[in-house]
Amino acid sequence: MTVREALARAQKAFVIGKVEDARLESELLLRHALRIDRVQLYQEPERRLASREAASFWRLVERRLGGEPTAYITGCREFYGLSFSVDSNVLIPRPESELLVDTALRIVRRCPVVSVAEIGTGCGAIAIILALNLPEVRIYATDISAPALKMARLNCRSHGVADRICLLAGDMLDPLPGPVDLIVANLPYVPQREVYRLGLADFEPLLALDGGCDGLEEIGRLCRDVGDRLHPGGFLLMEIGLGQGRAVTALLRRLFPSAGIEVFPDLAGIDRMVVLSLDPVGSSNSREMQRVA
Repeated sequence: MTVREALARAQKAFVIGKVEDARLESELLLRHALRIDRVQLYQEPERRLASREAASFWRLVERRLGGEPTAYITGCREFYGLSFSVDSNVLIPRPESELLVDTALRIVRRCPVVSVAEIGTGCGAIAIILALNLPEVRIYATDISAPALKMARLNCRSHGVADRICLLAGDMLDPLPGPVDLIVANLPYVPQREVYRLGLADFEPLLALDGGCDGLEEIGRLCRDVGDRLHPGGFLLMEIGLGQGRAVTALLRRLFPSAGIEVFPDLAGIDRMVVLSLDPVGSSNSREMQRVA
């Protein structure tokens, strides 16, 4: 079997198995099986696979057809143009979370921010990207999961920012040593019934998915506790799920009646991020918030 034939057969199997992005998935798994990059993959389309290479590749294909995410099979996921190690102890970074990164970077570059905290860091991708782009900012990253922090530590070392990110074990905001200027959070926001109905936790960690009955249990906790963990004029950025924008905005409005609050959509037009500025509406920070996303 040649490289071209292996890709074609795997792609056909994925189409039949209703695996999205069948061609890309086939590429990623074959590259992983052969331990080559994309350029090498297409430089020799007629290269014949050794029997052990073919067997290894088809084992990977079978795992993917069984529902296991490709990121867990290969042990890595690209996010914001960088590669991060992942395993079943951490949520796989999603493209929509790049909106959090973009907005955080714009805020820090335009406002006086010297400290940032990411809550529920998982594999550490968001905190690491912020550290790479904001060398003068002090960055904290918290997670309640010890295995997740172990993966985050591995990624911090891989990207050369182990000395720039303070990884803290504990629940939500509890581990922070004091208030910060910006808090970024991608907390569990899937309603519990949907997690089980869709089988989302078959491979990914339940702790990172289950947002309680309405999907807002953890987000609500953060909103209620964040007031004394942000400096005056500070910002809170939170990723939210489909249809949650109005409820989160209403909660924040009750808790912070004079704050600036905005909801921003992702590239699919779905409300995906809520931004809170503790300055009153009309202040410089509130106006800045309307420009950053």
